Amino acid sequence: MKDKEQLRSKRLDTVVAKARNGRDQRMAGYRERALARYPWICGRCSREFDRESVHELTVHHRDHDHDNNPPDGSNWELLCLYCHDNEHTRQEEQYRYGYADIDDTERTAVSTRPFAGLESLLKNPRD
Repeated sequence: MKDKEQLRSKRLDTVVAKARNGRDQRMAGYRERALARYPWICGRCSREFDRESVHELTVHHRDHDHDNNPPDGSNWELLCLYCHDNEHTRQEEQYRYGYADIDDTERTAVSTRPFAGLESLLKNPRD
């Protein structure tokens, strides 16, 4: 029984190691290409990076698909750690709360007006 468990454990370790290695190779490939292609500036907050701080600059996939890495880099943008976390938080909020678009400027206006008659009530208070 222990031999079967050890064999399963080894197989699982092999699968996990291959998956991690593949992920690391994909990440290194598109990260290096993005850093070579774009200036080391965060696409959101415009913070500039140098060789000492470039490790804080991440490659964000605009369509959130990490396997979509076109040769022209059109699916990438460089974001600092903070802006990258913010972007993924916004995506999570979109998923949870069902916003049609996560861009605040394109959200539709509220259709109800709960305080529509408030001004007239304040001008003519009832006694």
